[in-house]
Amino acid sequence: MNIDPHLPFRTRIAPLFLPREMREPPMLDHDTPRPPLRRRHALMINPFYPKDPRTSFGKHVLTPTLALTSVAAATPGNWTVEYFDENLLQGRPPANPIPEVVGITVHLTFAQRAYELARWYRSRGSVVILGGLHALSCPDEVAPHADALAIGDGVQLWPEILRDVEAGRLRPRYASTYESDYRLDPPARRRLLPRDSFLTTTSVIATRGCHNRCGFCYLATDGLRMPYRMRDAEQVAQEIREDGQPYVVFIDNNLGSRRDYLHELCRALQAVGIIWSAAVTLDVTDDPRLIRAMALSGCTGVFVGFESLSDANIQHAKKRSPKADDYARRVRLFHDNGIQVNGSFVLGFDDDRPGVFARTASWIEENRLECATFHILTPYPGTPLFREMEAAGRLLHRDWSRYDTGHVVFRPKHLTPEQLLHGYHWMYQHLFSLPSIWRRRPEDARAVLPYLAMSMLYKKSNRFWHFLIKHRLTHAAWRPLVEWNRIRHQAFRRRLAATPVPGVLATQRASDREPSILHPAPIRASTVVSAGV
Repeated sequence: MNIDPHLPFRTRIAPLFLPREMREPPMLDHDTPRPPLRRRHALMINPFYPKDPRTSFGKHVLTPTLALTSVAAATPGNWTVEYFDENLLQGRPPANPIPEVVGITVHLTFAQRAYELARWYRSRGSVVILGGLHALSCPDEVAPHADALAIGDGVQLWPEILRDVEAGRLRPRYASTYESDYRLDPPARRRLLPRDSFLTTTSVIATRGCHNRCGFCYLATDGLRMPYRMRDAEQVAQEIREDGQPYVVFIDNNLGSRRDYLHELCRALQAVGIIWSAAVTLDVTDDPRLIRAMALSGCTGVFVGFESLSDANIQHAKKRSPKADDYARRVRLFHDNGIQVNGSFVLGFDDDRPGVFARTASWIEENRLECATFHILTPYPGTPLFREMEAAGRLLHRDWSRYDTGHVVFRPKHLTPEQLLHGYHWMYQHLFSLPSIWRRRPEDARAVLPYLAMSMLYKKSNRFWHFLIKHRLTHAAWRPLVEWNRIRHQAFRRRLAATPVPGVLATQRASDREPSILHPAPIRASTVVSAGV
């Protein structure tokens, strides 16, 4: 169904539920007398950031970030460490006793909250270390708010910083590259996490980096050199076994940059018995055997950065990607192997005109993408896109809190800022509507009911999500559904393994060979856990 290109601008955007706890951080206590300082104790904080009511609140608690728990894993044995995420709605961060060292990750969208936390803890005697991407891209802005900056790979820097704190010789700046042997990094300290607050605590990074360097992506930030690094496949599988969760989310930038490695990883995962999802680029579908291998190892969903249906936009972004007119065939390949697709689209490229919203929504519905994520083009500081926009005088302001891909911070070429914002709001309103959810239902009748249940829970239940997050019920509510789908997917894998891979010549009858990760094919799956949503 082709949507009228004028429809988005004739549609009223409805107000949405956004409680205060989801838009404002907890107030810090400035009146209570300072508690005692606990020596050799470190606190890692993920600061609060406001939530977009157009998206699902559930996306923020599906799985934890690994940034701080990975750094915490490098903590020396004579130190204790704890983790606190303000976005779990559990009130103020820990303050009694006061930790000797506080590590805070800083992203440009919540930089002001990070600075507020830093001031509060420093006023009570803590040594505050600020790190993260914003410390790399804007170190001169961040430095006045910290006792020291950690720029680069925090896992390498953290033990040295704590040793220097003990010795009383802390330097103002520590820097590290991402060129170390990634296999030597310790596994994330997941035991620090409140397991009941997340769908799964098994967020895993098997690889680091990406073969693309898109001009709008944070990986293109000045000074950030992140060569593609891989951990041993069996090392990753063992880490997953040890955490004991049925659903795993790979939070790699691009798990498929090295297809030979992904084949190896799939072989290691096949025996673990999990279901998993990951971000990949669309070119992984160049190898139909790899898509089959992913499915047989438990992959139920992929997060794919389509970015745009315009080849001109993709070329301008310097992204290596298949042509847009081949997207549909490649989506079908995922679907034929029972893998759901969460498509990511960026709105506001220079080739985008008012018709981009209806055209994109029509394509998503026509190709039955189970989920879609939208972002307003945002020039992050230090990226080629930022320099381009700045040189052309197209930046509207430098209020970093609005550089969150949900606000318009630049002057579009063929749209007004108001049109771009309205179109972004309409995309979510339309794709999260019941008619659109129904139009994108799976072709396999067995999958329709679980798809609808998952879609309703994820896309239409923010009041329920607020309740689950606040009362630490996320894991309890989702675990039965996840386990049910894991069992269903195991049955699907057995059927899939007995069929040939489309486009690959079968050298022997499927009935004559053992089920293999390289010899299987298209059956409509009835799994419902989607990727990266």
